[in-house]
Amino acid sequence: MIELPTLGWQSIVILVVFGVSLLIATYCTYAERVIAAFLQDRVGPDRAGPFGLLQPLADAVKLFTKEEFFPAGANKALFIMGPCLAMITALMSSAVIPFGNVIQFGNNVFNLQGIEVNIGMLWVFGIVSLGVYGVMIGGWASNNKFSLLGAIRAGSQNISYELAMGMALIAVLMISGTLSLREITLQQSVAGEWHFWNIVKQPLGFIIFLVCAFAETNRTPFDLPECETELVGGYHTEYSSMKMGLYLFAEYVNVFVASAVMSVLYFGGFNFPFQYELRDWFVNSQGWELMSAQNLISVLGLLGLFGKIFAFIFFFMWVRWTLPRFRYDQLMRLGWTILIPLAIFNILLTGGLILGGIIK
Repeated sequence: MIELPTLGWQSIVILVVFGVSLLIATYCTYAERVIAAFLQDRVGPDRAGPFGLLQPLADAVKLFTKEEFFPAGANKALFIMGPCLAMITALMSSAVIPFGNVIQFGNNVFNLQGIEVNIGMLWVFGIVSLGVYGVMIGGWASNNKFSLLGAIRAGSQNISYELAMGMALIAVLMISGTLSLREITLQQSVAGEWHFWNIVKQPLGFIIFLVCAFAETNRTPFDLPECETELVGGYHTEYSSMKMGLYLFAEYVNVFVASAVMSVLYFGGFNFPFQYELRDWFVNSQGWELMSAQNLISVLGLLGLFGKIFAFIFFFMWVRWTLPRFRYDQLMRLGWTILIPLAIFNILLTGGLILGGIIK
């Protein structure tokens, strides 16, 4: 029987997770413009508020007040359902991310995580796989050939790169023996062994996962589903107003979730170097209670995880404004003939190292 205070706390955590995901997605649009301006040596947003910080609010007002448009011959129900499904699946995938360790007040222990399930990684993969239906439905319901081509590209691209991404994940699971994202994070927090994050054990797996994350989020150089030089606007060519905004927001939420998952799987999640030494210093030298010291470490771990996430988000945007777009045949060749064989080799290599007792 779940006590009401615990249920109420977890409900608040879930709402906060969704709210933070939306807030970060909102300001990713601002960060994208600022980083693009910096890399291209030009002035970024600077009119809406100080340093242009109110630009996302101005964009939201613009999207909400634009005229609703439905193409002739479009399936209106599915046309509306497409962007809604894309946004819902993007938000749901963030529910199992462990953003911090436990915080304790008296006898009450609270997880800084929306929901904790022992199949957390399968949850993320399953929900992300459903996200492509939002793109496919939107492209098909638009009754537009360019939109349909973009949707077909998105579907084939996601299927192709999910295979390599799943195989890269299998190597991590061979080491950790669990699908729980919290357990994978805690296994990277052995006292005195902070340098044994999974990135040390799985450098090739991380590179494969990172490349596939770019393809799964439709970011440059893998943004072929919305290639404006060939498909006008791709799957969202016919969309306007907030339905268009939902597709754009869903992309940024997916970037946030992909960054969080990579931080958890390969970079220790909410763990940071010398966290146990810092906790013991507060307890032994400063006279703090162990509970208070651990709560402080949990808060610092939360901030550290968001630092890692923001670093990945910056990397996503840096790559977008640096590298040119692939041709579609190059994209598919990379997924099927390079990444999948590399992922299989990584699984075999990891198995050999585990049998040899080199990694645990």
